[in-house]
Amino acid sequence: MKITVLVTLMVFLAYFLVLYGGVGFIQDKRFFSSAPKENLDAIPDTKERFPSAHSIGWVIEIIAILLFLAAAALSVWDGVRNGFGFLDFFVRFLAVLYAMEIYDIIFFDWVLLCHSNFFPHFYPELKGVVGPHMFGYNKRTHIRHFVIYIPASAVAAWLCALL
Repeated sequence: MKITVLVTLMVFLAYFLVLYGGVGFIQDKRFFSSAPKENLDAIPDTKERFPSAHSIGWVIEIIAILLFLAAAALSVWDGVRNGFGFLDFFVRFLAVLYAMEIYDIIFFDWVLLCHSNFFPHFYPELKGVVGPHMFGYNKRTHIRHFVIYIPASAVAAWLCALL
């Protein structure tokens, strides 16, 4: 249980770093494909905010990817070490993925998008565009993720149970 909580916290941090590196430093609209259309329309194509901003962003993205990989490796290693079977791995993977999706809904959507100055800080053009009215704009995507995570966790658990 402790490892599952630790892995989940690592995933939360990695997920935030992906957002922070992309929004704060790289600032390429291709990273914002899940953003509401009205936000994308309001954000201009910009150059680097300061010298090396893109490089800093890519370093943050690489750290995030390494953190995701470390979380996965720790989760699998601990499960193999403790003799996890299919069901144990399945529950762990599903718990981490569902927690990540709930984190996305509560922290990214509710807090950062709807009730903070996070996005307008980097894109002043979004003042007045983002707000509480945007909550739930991507509920179909979240529902799709909750459904997709079941077979994805099953496949991952099956592969890990073979180890």
